[in-house]
Amino acid sequence: MPQLTLTSPSFRNNQPMPAKFSCEGEDASPALKWEGAPAGTKSSALIADDPDAPGGTWVHWVAYAIPATMTELPEGVAKTDVVAALAGFKQGVTSFGRVGYGGPCPPRGHGVHHYHFRLYALDTALNLAPGVKRHQLDAAMKGHILAQAELVGTYQRD
Repeated sequence: MPQLTLTSPSFRNNQPMPAKFSCEGEDASPALKWEGAPAGTKSSALIADDPDAPGGTWVHWVAYAIPATMTELPEGVAKTDVVAALAGFKQGVTSFGRVGYGGPCPPRGHGVHHYHFRLYALDTALNLAPGVKRHQLDAAMKGHILAQAELVGTYQRD
């Protein structure tokens, strides 16, 4: 039975993320690829966060209504609430207060932070408006997660 896996050509699991994907670079989202979604997957969702943030977990990306036929996201996804160029999936609001990906930007001298990218295969197509927050996505996914995969990137600012 296939297992859901999440990888990136931009960085390896548990390895440093290039500055290009951070506030010190282009703040572009990294390319992501996945495979092994179970039968019955109707859509996917993606959450990226930093549990090492000083004030508690910091949400860097909220994406949902990703069609089950999609198996990758390119680098530099548009920071719009609906990504028309990519089958119209939706993006929510991050801890930065903005829609779309917000890259690593930990406090200087705070050590290594771990950025968890989690992909969820869902048994439903979530009917959420664009621009929701993570807690709203978490609530909508409850009871609908068929499989989950995780990829962790690290980053630090000296």
